[in-house]
Amino acid sequence: MSTHTAGERHALVRRGLWLNFATIAYNTLEAVVSIVAGVMAGSVALVSFGFDSGIEVSAAVAAQWRLRADLDPARRERVERITVRAIGWSFLALAAYVLYDSGKTFWFRERPERSMAGIVILVLSVVIMPLLARAKKRVARGLASRALEADATQTSLCAYLSVIALAGVVLNALLGWWWADPVAALAMTPIIVREGLAGIRGQSCDDACG
Repeated sequence: MSTHTAGERHALVRRGLWLNFATIAYNTLEAVVSIVAGVMAGSVALVSFGFDSGIEVSAAVAAQWRLRADLDPARRERVERITVRAIGWSFLALAAYVLYDSGKTFWFRERPERSMAGIVILVLSVVIMPLLARAKKRVARGLASRALEADATQTSLCAYLSVIALAGVVLNALLGWWWADPVAALAMTPIIVREGLAGIRGQSCDDACG
């Protein structure tokens, strides 16, 4: 239970809204660059990461809805339940896509091309996303919101996935290990599914993953 005053809650909500605006702006860029670079290079890891970035945008939009409902306690609880489950289902949709596209890549032995644009956006994400995630987590805990915790976790997950995707893309670019790209994408799947199931059950990451 949050013990913040109304003024303190207002300040947290404003901070959360600005952080989500930043998340939406960066993740939109991240999604466009990753998907375009991934399609051009034939990289399932980059395309999967780009789709995750798109889901992060939808999660941030849902979190905006939750933040704007914060000062109405009755509406806040209803929005909280809807938002955390919507984010959970979006995780599972992404996991299904990653499994399908990675399986297809292995079956047809599709070799991705090198992608410098993909490497650059992944390096940027490794730096930027943890900073956003930590700031959003503080707001979520200040407002005692599972939905906002789920959104912050999605941002943290984006950082983890960028490291995994970067490893696959760099190994392919430097050593020609084509299989490292779909393996990196598949390595994302258990994390994505775990977070999705936690959201659908209405749990925070700390409840489900601790």
